[in-house]
Amino acid sequence: MPTEFISATFLNPSTEINPRPNPVTIDLDYFVRYARALDDYEFNYTLVPYASSYFDPWTVGATIAAVTKNLKIIIALRPNTLYPTVAAKALATLDQVSRGRAVVHFIAGGSDADQAAEGDFVNKVERYERLEEYIKILRRAWKSADPFDWDGKYYQFKQFSNLVRPANGRDTIPVSVGGSSDDAYRIGGSLADIFGLWGEPLKETKEQIDRIYAESAKAGRPEGDRPRIWVTFRPITAETDDLAWEKAHRTLAALKETKGGGIVRIGTGDSKTAPAPQNVGSQRLLEIAGRGEVQDRALWYPTVTATNARGASTALVGSYKTVSDSILDYVDLGCELISIRGYDNLNDAIDYGRYILPRVRAELKEREATSNGSKTA
Repeated sequence: MPTEFISATFLNPSTEINPRPNPVTIDLDYFVRYARALDDYEFNYTLVPYASSYFDPWTVGATIAAVTKNLKIIIALRPNTLYPTVAAKALATLDQVSRGRAVVHFIAGGSDADQAAEGDFVNKVERYERLEEYIKILRRAWKSADPFDWDGKYYQFKQFSNLVRPANGRDTIPVSVGGSSDDAYRIGGSLADIFGLWGEPLKETKEQIDRIYAESAKAGRPEGDRPRIWVTFRPITAETDDLAWEKAHRTLAALKETKGGGIVRIGTGDSKTAPAPQNVGSQRLLEIAGRGEVQDRALWYPTVTATNARGASTALVGSYKTVSDSILDYVDLGCELISIRGYDNLNDAIDYGRYILPRVRAELKEREATSNGSKTA
């Protein structure tokens, strides 16, 4: 399948480096402009985040569907917040409204404090058990309109019938799972269409991909049915490497000064008030950050330590060419979904759309043409 690009949804101009007085207020004109910019510059997806104190993702997702034409909408969903029968209908409804553009990304829960804020007190192992059950219910509800019973550990119901089908005659909606724990690998490898990773060095990323694929094979999935790999970065880029590094150090200074500025950390659902990260992914980022500031071609880690690794926080720093080449390094590992968002949300998305996405796509197209030419020679 082709390499595709993901961004994240922002509802106002407030950022981590330039926080506004009230970051939890929708600026509708900005929100619509941002969503349409992603559509115009041919991003393939946008992630609608979730946090206990943040906006309702379903309303946000439906609004994006109404103002864009091609952008796929990834709804971040915590199983504790919505019963799976209700989620099955909600996702299928969004899929029909958007003409087949709905995707769901599951957050098992990386922070006990943020889970408890909405009345969820099960432990991490139980959260992953519940997630596994949840995904199986959704798959069943989307596949057949026939009534069915469920008698599981976390969910029980009788004769549920879902008449709200996914769009375009499909029997499912793409399911994404993320994480860096054994349970995440097992559930994502066995059940997910997409598996989300944070930006780690190439060696560690390859090790994680191998773990995911091993779990997929263990579950009996053929090689052509393995989860697509989604990897996330925060590129800091400019016309030259020198200008990009100047920009990177300005960004780092601003991050240290604002300490996140009250912005929800997209990816974890944790707010700035959360304690030190409990999730394995953040712990891995902090451990790797201790090895040195720059990994591989351009992967920069001071942004990780400045934010205590809450959410996706590894930067790719360099010229448009350097960042594009770094992305291609991950494509070569098997990462088909590349999530990029910056620290000046709208302007960075436009820059990526002008200078990064076309460059990466052109290189991949040239590779494909060369490969096809060598096959026919």
